[in-house]
Amino acid sequence: MLWLAVHFPALALEVFPGASNGAGAFAVATRRDRGEVLIANPAAARAGVAPGMPVSAACTLAPGLLVQPRNAAAERRALEGVAIWAGQFTPQLSLSPSRAVLLAEIGGGLKLFGGLEAMLARVRAGLAELGYEAVLACAPAPGAAGLLAHAGFELVLETHAQLAPHLSRLPLACLDAAPEILTGLEALGLRTLGECLALPAGGLARRFGQALPAQLRRVLGEAPDPQLPFTPPERYAASLELPAPAETVDGIIFGLRRLLGELAGGLTARNLGATEIAIELGHERLPATRIALKLSVPSRDARHLLELARERLARVDLHARVSGLGLRLESSMQLAPRLFSLFGESESSTESRAQLIERLRARLGETAVCGLQLIPEHRPELAFREAGPDAQAVAKSPRPGASRAPRPLWLVQPPRPLALRNAAPWLAGRLELDAGPERIASGWWDGNDVRRDYFAARTVRGGRVWIYREASGWFLHGLFA
Repeated sequence: MLWLAVHFPALALEVFPGASNGAGAFAVATRRDRGEVLIANPAAARAGVAPGMPVSAACTLAPGLLVQPRNAAAERRALEGVAIWAGQFTPQLSLSPSRAVLLAEIGGGLKLFGGLEAMLARVRAGLAELGYEAVLACAPAPGAAGLLAHAGFELVLETHAQLAPHLSRLPLACLDAAPEILTGLEALGLRTLGECLALPAGGLARRFGQALPAQLRRVLGEAPDPQLPFTPPERYAASLELPAPAETVDGIIFGLRRLLGELAGGLTARNLGATEIAIELGHERLPATRIALKLSVPSRDARHLLELARERLARVDLHARVSGLGLRLESSMQLAPRLFSLFGESESSTESRAQLIERLRARLGETAVCGLQLIPEHRPELAFREAGPDAQAVAKSPRPGASRAPRPLWLVQPPRPLALRNAAPWLAGRLELDAGPERIASGWWDGNDVRRDYFAARTVRGGRVWIYREASGWFLHGLFA
């Protein structure tokens, strides 16, 4: 087995989307007032704000400093969101919220992702896309991988023989032990894990209890180390708080990118595609604004979902500043296995067309885009009807080899009467008949009987039109592209 440990050293800051790399000074403290700074973003650090500093002193150094109290619940939720996203790599996941560590058994899926280096590169890129700083370490024992990542050592140890030499360099502070045990070890003059491992296990047990030597055996892979598995929710629903109320779409997109990335990873793990997503924009004193994203084709592409959300948000008139975001998967559908072409094309023309339709609907509105469903009817104005964007045509195609008169792309409804001059139809000039006649006689059974002779004609400016003649005169019925 090979375990991957991911440590998030700045998770307390990163639970506030955009705070890590924002232009304004931002810090997380034990309390908003009379607390101590736990972590500060680069803008605050440049002003002299440092961990352990009183909030009052930090505000003096950076007058515009925005301080938020630590949100342990948000950190746990963020870690669970990362675990949902990581389910696309392995189902064996475990969380340690107190240490901001995610454990994943990846040995069984290395071939699927092209080897260890390729998988680690993909994990790093995905975490960066979600907006997290991460330290990755691998080891055959989960406890060892967790200690290495928590201590900031990005190592890949593939055998048990490699564990002791590398773990010996770690400081004792990285152990997940009670504070009184760590204090007692330091009182003995111990500073590293190697110095602790050099002591007799029986002496450690008598002085500090059985928990410490048992942990050391698990870390070295000498004893089983079962991990409490993480079970993802049946349906994704998540929320997050913005570091400062947002007034524009750009201030919302960063947090939405993280939520949609988590959702996409969870859908990939279950081979599902989203068909409807609900976005909730929270306000400080007003009811939340709810936005529904409906997809004509199931999708788990985070970038495509983000573009749809961006287009849809651009049409929303925000009646108040946005203080928080929520995302919920309303419905999903199992995806069929994707077939790839000989030349590696991964996206079909059908998918591209569906994504274009979805973007148009998100930008223009649900009712602004529709499909045309063909009807087996000779009368042109009744040969189609409006339908959903993904409607399928039901009209029969002409038989191979059958002659078919040209049809215009645009129909004039209702048909426009044409004047006659010298017994010829007239439209800003004399119309020259190019093709025809084509007789259409239909509708006797429904009381809308027509008897028309259709012609393709050319205007004096070279444009092509579709006209017909009946007992009452000449009419313009279509325009050719």
